[in-house]
Amino acid sequence: MSRTLDLLPAEVEAVRGVWSGEDAASLTDSELVAVNERYCRMRRMLDADQAQLAAEIARRSRPELGPESLAKTQGFRNPTALIAATAGTSTGDAARLVKVGEATAPRQLLSGEKAPARHPHIATALDRAGLTAQAAAAIITMLDRVALRAGIEAIDAAEKILAEQAPGLSMDQLSRLLVRAEAWLDPDGVAPREDEARTDISLTIREERGRIVMIAELDPASGAPVKTAIEGWVSAEMRATRDADRSGASDPDAPRRSVKQMQAEALVRLCEHALGCERTDLPLEGATVIVRIDHEDLVNGTGYATIDGITAPVSVATARRMAAGGEIISCVLGGDSEILDWGRTRRLFTRTQRLALVERDGGCAMCGAPPGQVKVHHIRWWARDAGPTDLANGVLLCESCHHRIHDNGWEIRIEGAGVRGKVWFLPPPHVDPTRTPRLGGRARYDFAA
Repeated sequence: MSRTLDLLPAEVEAVRGVWSGEDAASLTDSELVAVNERYCRMRRMLDADQAQLAAEIARRSRPELGPESLAKTQGFRNPTALIAATAGTSTGDAARLVKVGEATAPRQLLSGEKAPARHPHIATALDRAGLTAQAAAAIITMLDRVALRAGIEAIDAAEKILAEQAPGLSMDQLSRLLVRAEAWLDPDGVAPREDEARTDISLTIREERGRIVMIAELDPASGAPVKTAIEGWVSAEMRATRDADRSGASDPDAPRRSVKQMQAEALVRLCEHALGCERTDLPLEGATVIVRIDHEDLVNGTGYATIDGITAPVSVATARRMAAGGEIISCVLGGDSEILDWGRTRRLFTRTQRLALVERDGGCAMCGAPPGQVKVHHIRWWARDAGPTDLANGVLLCESCHHRIHDNGWEIRIEGAGVRGKVWFLPPPHVDPTRTPRLGGRARYDFAA
């Protein structure tokens, strides 16, 4: 019998204890969050059961049954068409449910004996209502893709890590995590995927309705300096706008530009600068491409490297080539991930600290925003608490999360030392009365086996 049928009534009663189903505007902030969390949990519980049902529908509709298959007796061409029509979803969504159900249900051997699920850790996470079917399907698809090359033990280890780390992540965050996990499982596949991406780079420029329309597709190595330069410009523009607002120098009636508009202007100004090179006022200070690689991989030519702000890994050969270029810094890490070399460009101590914190936090430690959108902040404030300027007292935060920390009473604690330390966020009592710490930083948003 499904655990959901036993647990669902308690979830429903918990919601009824807070909300009678009237206008949601009647709920307080804490009640609204609590009810939403309950509904999301119930949805995940139902997802787990529906995946099992979908897999059984597919089993009873297998092609060899011919006209006696369940789907055809119900008037459908195949099981996914039956499930999609019943649920009002696409056949792709239905196929995903079947895939998850088949991968997480106990198997029956030819001998008639029961065997564990093909993906037991994902099955456990679904049973605990920790994953949606969509998240489970994304993990299973990646693991199955590299299973033959990675081996059983590595797949099992990665599945266990992902099943524990995925709950609470958005699908965008999980997608980035899976790219890094695939590189760890199949490092030999990084170079072929990179070659394919490099072969397919393109830039289309056309005139349309009196405008210039550009569509670009770049591989990670080619796109990194472009993305870094544009993000550096946009970050400087946003800082200037905030400073003007705080000082009262901004025009309140002036139209606000969107991020897309600022990115377009950044591209224009960068190209103008390249054509004339007479302007030296490009606000790109600190906009540097950082390539990170383990020392053993650098020496042996194995594994892969990563670029700050870029999800897709690059091969060792590409990392070596990029490190030879100007304004690109190579961060070489030893066996314990201590920083051995920051490349040839000399930086001030505070700059080196920031680069080390990127290695620990990955970007914004609270929301996972890329390094180009963050600043280093003192955990114990410099003025109020006489907090020191060292790694143990520093954390990377984007502007939004920085204000959230200070304005809403969150606390930050660092567990461990150096670039392998972990960042924990303690919510204020009005958010979580138990103040249960929440993991952040690279340990939350990146794959670390």
